[in-house]
Amino acid sequence: MVRPQATRKRPPAPKRDRGARPNRRRAPRKAREPRTGSGGIVTWLSRHAQSLVGSLGRLARHPLNTGMTMAVIGIALALPALLHLSVTNIRALSGQWRDSVELSVYLEHGRSEDEARSLAAALERRPDVMETQVVTADEALGQFRAASGFGPALDALEDNPLPHLVTVRPEENHTTADAVAALAAVAGDMAGVAEVRADTDWVRRLHGMLDVGRRLVMLAVIVLAVSILLIVGNTIRLDIQNRSQEIEVQKLVGASNGFIRRPFLYSGAWYGLGGGLLALGIVQAALWALSGPVARLAGLYGSDFRLAGLKPEDALLLVGGGAALGWLGSGIAAARNMRRIEPGRSE
Repeated sequence: MVRPQATRKRPPAPKRDRGARPNRRRAPRKAREPRTGSGGIVTWLSRHAQSLVGSLGRLARHPLNTGMTMAVIGIALALPALLHLSVTNIRALSGQWRDSVELSVYLEHGRSEDEARSLAAALERRPDVMETQVVTADEALGQFRAASGFGPALDALEDNPLPHLVTVRPEENHTTADAVAALAAVAGDMAGVAEVRADTDWVRRLHGMLDVGRRLVMLAVIVLAVSILLIVGNTIRLDIQNRSQEIEVQKLVGASNGFIRRPFLYSGAWYGLGGGLLALGIVQAALWALSGPVARLAGLYGSDFRLAGLKPEDALLLVGGGAALGWLGSGIAAARNMRRIEPGRSE
């Protein structure tokens, strides 16, 4: 009788300790994440630089379309800038007219010259008064005699019918119609004053026109800023539609929306920057064309007024604002239209 041979059991294979594995697979993972180090910053900057230069090159390959878009943006930016310059120059011109804002304080007939000078000194001590001047009754009569030509008739008068006069010139910050009216009320309540005359109607008209001009500038800025957003947004939308297949391929290989959107953002910024520079050129050309005639017209009125141009901060705001509006418009258009483009989706 043959006994079956006993089968020997193989000892179980020792379990591998996964924690004891060499770190050959973990080292590359750490090497691929230099986001917080200097290498990550360099990579991030290089990608943005590539998108910046690449978007400019893409615009340069279509000079006609790019130039037309920048021209429309430049005109839209130049209009509020020209309105702002108009209001600024009118305000500067009104500063020269402030010298003609003055009050005429007539004293009661029979008041002495000393009383007139005391009244002028009291008014000049006020913080809202720049200077005062006393015109005596004899001086006023002499001026009237020289200007009117009625010398013999005036010699026949026994007494001088003219009163003493005190002219009051307000401070530059108190030349509004309300401030002049308040000063006239104070002067009218002083002892010995018979009448105060202050022509504030033209001052009210001037400040009213300046207020309307400032409102027009703000309204133009808002309306034209919205128009620039629409112009850039529509241009970027067409660009996204033309590159829809390229965007689908980028999404298939795993590109993020931020990576795909970045060139479009820089394209919008280039549109706005070019439009801002063109607007600056339009403003300077308008100043050059108008400065000569305005200077000659001011000379006819005995004034040395010259047109003032944009300040450096205003010019920087014009160009930078155009670039910012272009970036914002492209960002809105890209965020809205890029979601519609997905691999395998038919519009």
